[in-house]
Amino acid sequence: MEDSAPGRACPMNYRYRPGDLARRDDLETETLYVIGGLYGNRFALEAVLAMRDAERGDVTLVFNGDFHWFDADAATFEGVNRKVLGHRALRGNVETEIAGEDDGAGCGCAYPEWVSEAEVERSNRILDRLRETARKFPGARAALANLPMHLTARVGPVRVGIVHGDAESLAGWGFSQERLHENLANIARWFTQSGVGVFASSHTCLPVAAAIGGGILINNGAAGMPNFRDTRYGVITRIGLAPSPNSALYGTRAAGVHIDALPVHYDHGAWLGQFLEVWPEGSDARASYLSRILHGPAYLPSRAAREGFTLGELAAGIAPAETGAA
Repeated sequence: MEDSAPGRACPMNYRYRPGDLARRDDLETETLYVIGGLYGNRFALEAVLAMRDAERGDVTLVFNGDFHWFDADAATFEGVNRKVLGHRALRGNVETEIAGEDDGAGCGCAYPEWVSEAEVERSNRILDRLRETARKFPGARAALANLPMHLTARVGPVRVGIVHGDAESLAGWGFSQERLHENLANIARWFTQSGVGVFASSHTCLPVAAAIGGGILINNGAAGMPNFRDTRYGVITRIGLAPSPNSALYGTRAAGVHIDALPVHYDHGAWLGQFLEVWPEGSDARASYLSRILHGPAYLPSRAAREGFTLGELAAGIAPAETGAA
């Protein structure tokens, strides 16, 4: 039976159909950056913009949700919101929740059963605090509420479906590394129904990429936090006609188009200092996320890069230490 507790389950207005993506493309570009899970890390945002500036030709940035989270101080919230909304963006579950006036956490992250109740409760309180900050910016909240739940893009011959969660829900976990193997048949069906060759997602915090049922799935995990053990960089997705000027963690090609996971080397010291200032000792974000910010999760690129993807030099260098990876 579906759990209806705050932070575990979402209303029907979070849902859509894979066929909703079988439409005229929303944008066309030579190079597409998909930036999910920025989590209010303004230093990661600056690093992504610098990566964009190193590219040639037409580059489009799409922030596919949860660009807010740790930015509970008003100045950072306003700055992140303004810069992100200068580009194409989707609303993630965070933006959806802080744009509304639910009592409590509402849907939150729609955490699955393997996430502890203590973790869910801390997440709910983080959301409450962030909503208090967002209330200071009514215009920003209105803009967040009006963001779409999905976009479609064309990069050369490849159609890309850009979502926050999965192909059926803004907060869905069907593209998570934990559920990927059991969900292969559904994902293959989603490719057929949507008419896209690539799904680019985020939401589930850990990255994963695989060739499935004639299509490519690439979930970037988090742009604003470490994604792998003993690392201090985020990850974004790049889809381009030309090779990336930045070294990829792992990648593949589809119809001649490059599909890569790129590291985001933000200023770790500056980010840590800001995080500790906004989230002091005893705070929920510090309890849930400080270890990951300092040391990364127990997960490695060799787990993220699955069928059809090849590890780059940076990722291959740490792959042999995988013992105990999640």
